[in-house]
Amino acid sequence: MDTNSIAIIVMVVTFLYLGYQGVPVAFALISGALLTTALFTKISLASMVGQMFNGINQLEFLAIPFFLLAGDMMTQANITLRLIRFAQVLVGHLRSGLAHVVSVSSMLFAGISGSMTADVAAISTVVMPHMEEEGYDPAFSAALVASASTIAAMVPPSIMAIVYGAVGNVSIAGLFLGGATPGLLVGIGLMVYSYFFGPPGLRKQRASFGDMANAARLAVLPLMIPIIIVGGVATGVFTPAEAGMIAVVYIIVVLLPLMSRGHFRKLPRDFMEAAVLYSLPMSAVASASVVGWLLAYLGAPDIVHRWIEAVSGDNRIVIMYLMVVVLTIAGDFLDGVPAIAIFMPIIVSLSQLGHIHPVHMGVLIIVSLAFGLITPPYGLILLLASTLAGVPFMRALRQAVPLYGVYFLVITLIIFFPQVVLWLPRLLLPQSVGCFPNPSGPGYICPGS
Repeated sequence: MDTNSIAIIVMVVTFLYLGYQGVPVAFALISGALLTTALFTKISLASMVGQMFNGINQLEFLAIPFFLLAGDMMTQANITLRLIRFAQVLVGHLRSGLAHVVSVSSMLFAGISGSMTADVAAISTVVMPHMEEEGYDPAFSAALVASASTIAAMVPPSIMAIVYGAVGNVSIAGLFLGGATPGLLVGIGLMVYSYFFGPPGLRKQRASFGDMANAARLAVLPLMIPIIIVGGVATGVFTPAEAGMIAVVYIIVVLLPLMSRGHFRKLPRDFMEAAVLYSLPMSAVASASVVGWLLAYLGAPDIVHRWIEAVSGDNRIVIMYLMVVVLTIAGDFLDGVPAIAIFMPIIVSLSQLGHIHPVHMGVLIIVSLAFGLITPPYGLILLLASTLAGVPFMRALRQAVPLYGVYFLVITLIIFFPQVVLWLPRLLLPQSVGCFPNPSGPGYICPGS
């Protein structure tokens, strides 16, 4: 084994050891990088600090604090209750009705915050108590809420998509639109599972047309936020960062005066909390950028490239399945944001090997990382949901295992049918996936996936 391979192993083992000892991800990552640099390279500390700065010096990252702020204001001002009530009148009368409410609410709220953590917190505090009253096993509730919250990583304005686009130089608008269909499929899949295999809950009467109209009236203004975000980004009217700013202004100028005037005095707390929340992924990105840079310096992309090429050749299907396995495991130990920064050189190399469309690969990576956050042995999002539900992690994990089938199905559809990802970007924003105007007539010419 050569020196570079030993250095990579030392760095990975150091990170994993410190992570399991409870050291925050950012510090565990930078510790592994510093130790490896000191033992095996002549890279200076100044170079590493410079790389940390370069890792977060991306204009696109400005979108993240605004979407976090929008989600936090919506939750703290109880505006999300209107979305949940709207979901209840739509699907609450079905068998396992509150389970469907969790899935639909997650799909609605994910289009505002882009944050899985915000989704778990909002849905858990509002819906879980009612689920317990209706006899749902709290472990099942935690597993379902955690699984549904991963939709926030897939649909716009996904924070993971923003980071992936910024780090990998991939169209963020294309990732936004490409992730919408897989996110919707995961939500529908969870509803189908809940209907046939979930707890029956209490059957409720179907909401009357008047109840539906009233709930829709109360929810229509909050539901304008994802429409504004997706519509503006898809049409090129504004960038993702500008979309986040517009979402915050819309909440402050329109929603709060009409729905929660008393919340204005709490706005300073919302801004400070969003800043703190923003610092967490950015510190991880800074550290992960150094790790990714050091891995590239040590030749890790070439090593992994050779390993996977030896197994798969240039077979696109095999490459993508191998990446799903690697990224699902990585997503269990790492939040998706630093994982993207670390693995991006490898992802780019393998995309070129298999001739895989960058947006297609990007959405697959994002779904795989989101899935990893609810898988053993750590499962950060599942751990958070089980904590909020007050149940042991292992009980929630046992309930989550059958739900994995939904992700396996969606991932398989993404791999075998690229159009699952690419049809919506090609329809609404062809340039985001490399299409160009047809020189001999109307429409666009799109390269193959």
